[in-house]
Amino acid sequence: MSARDVLALVSDPSSFTELPHQDAESAPDGPLGWPGYDASRARAAERTGERESVVCGTARVEGTRAVLIAFEFGFLGGSLGERTGDRLVAAFTYAREHRLPVVPLVATGGSRMQEGMLALTQLQRVARQSALTREAGLPQVAVLRDPTTGGGWATLGAGADVVLALPGAQVGFAGSRVRPPDADPAAYTARAQVAAGSADAVVRPEELRATLGLWLRLLTDPSDAPAPVPRALGATDLPASGWDAVRRARAPERPRAARYLDAYFTRRLAINGDRCGGADPDGMLCGFGEHEGRTVAYAAQTGTATRPAGYRTATRLIRLADRLGIPVLTLVDTPGAANDAEAERQGAGAAIAELFGAVAAARTPLTTLVVGEGGSGGALALAAPGRTWATPDSYFSVIAPELAAAILKRPPHEVEATADQLHIRPQDLAQLGLIRTDESA
Repeated sequence: MSARDVLALVSDPSSFTELPHQDAESAPDGPLGWPGYDASRARAAERTGERESVVCGTARVEGTRAVLIAFEFGFLGGSLGERTGDRLVAAFTYAREHRLPVVPLVATGGSRMQEGMLALTQLQRVARQSALTREAGLPQVAVLRDPTTGGGWATLGAGADVVLALPGAQVGFAGSRVRPPDADPAAYTARAQVAAGSADAVVRPEELRATLGLWLRLLTDPSDAPAPVPRALGATDLPASGWDAVRRARAPERPRAARYLDAYFTRRLAINGDRCGGADPDGMLCGFGEHEGRTVAYAAQTGTATRPAGYRTATRLIRLADRLGIPVLTLVDTPGAANDAEAERQGAGAAIAELFGAVAAARTPLTTLVVGEGGSGGALALAAPGRTWATPDSYFSVIAPELAAAILKRPPHEVEATADQLHIRPQDLAQLGLIRTDESA
């Protein structure tokens, strides 16, 4: 797709208005005097109808106004040069001045060889503009087209708050001409980036406008009101003993995170991955959704041992919501953090520490509901201090009763008694002042 094609694909009809570009004339054959550079640009302009490799403007996407930056790959491979950088700076500046989200529609091979290091340093300009826009509390949602490689991926693409990709897109820092000859091509795909936690979703072209529009609406709906506490979906009577609480929380029929999220949100979209090589889609569900007409972010454990990538994804979610002024709902349900050797190699302690820090520092209100097992620090890291509730089929413990008994060198038959002594039932936790029992958040 050309830049104009992709703009038509995502914009509401007749809503796109191109920003005025004041492209400065460069020296003959560019800043390096590269032989034939002017002729190459002239041929690219004639072939594409564009004067540069990006087209920038404003449009409505499913009703939400945004600044769109569309790359024209037909213009010298969508490469970034000095004039490209000027256009990108102007687009981000306009977005901040008018309080608009930014949507880069990326298709680029990287920096422009004919401008040498001057081209490469445009990445620093782009990174600064992205950072300023982030500090201004404005979201950035990138769409990766084919190809998205080099500095364009490492700044406008991977640096966005939410990263969507079109099916079949080639995505990677290394372009096809500079990879090792034995490189696995499957690693340089949109799906591989989703699997590695570097992108959030692959979206079909026919669904792109609706998906992008919903993301923009959800991310531009700040509120200082806390997220309401979800209603309990399972048992309504309180457990008789500590071990009864454990059995209830571990029962396979007990409602898990997906059921709570489906009941709570009218519509929701997921974020994926920790942006440093990992994802835990089976252990932590994170994203943004619509509850009673307003946006609430969520991070929900699924009842399994949470892996380091899951904690880092939750940290990413909470920090993004905090920056955008969106309240957060967390659902606690884990027997504990994953404690295998691979989890240690992946930095379990550091990942949990980062989440504790994000929760502690958040300015946006957090609401927590314990819906199942609350196993030790791996569960507590996701809990909001002073704003945690618990369902009747849950428990919260310093550690699982079996492990507590083992640490205390007690025989197996004393596990149930240990559960009672730990005071882990919801009513025990309320008496200790660790959870709230009022229905209002």
